[in-house]
Amino acid sequence: MEYVTYFNSPIGEIEIKSDEKFITSLDFVFKSNEKLPEKLNPVLKQCKKELDLYFQGKLKTFTVRVKPEGTEFQKSVWKAIKTVKYGKTMTYREIAKKTGSPDSVRAAGTACGKNPVAIIIPCHRIIGSNGKLTGYSGGIWRKEFLLKLEKNEPFRD
Repeated sequence: MEYVTYFNSPIGEIEIKSDEKFITSLDFVFKSNEKLPEKLNPVLKQCKKELDLYFQGKLKTFTVRVKPEGTEFQKSVWKAIKTVKYGKTMTYREIAKKTGSPDSVRAAGTACGKNPVAIIIPCHRIIGSNGKLTGYSGGIWRKEFLLKLEKNEPFRD
């Protein structure tokens, strides 16, 4: 059974989906008229609580369990991304190396873009080799906001 809830964050409304035990999707709501009816469970309640603490700057590591759907390569990229600590960044090249595929930089970037569990699998912490913010499914401004939040810097849009 699929469960769904919504979380109002400083960077917009977030849709969270889960099965009985795991978060399966966390994404930004772009069209509020496409919202699903809410069905809460304990996993979603925990996720909302952790997101609230995260946006207050009080949570650095999520403990809610995730189970994203994807290819084996995508899952290896997402696993590597989860090792990037709060307030830190890593390049797409470094992520590709961590997966054991150092020549797969573009593929790592594509996998990052297909991450179904934003924020918890922190693809916002992955940047270009030149240090610039590149691609984020929620928009570059959200990526910048999240990075500044984690470094306790003010965000100016």
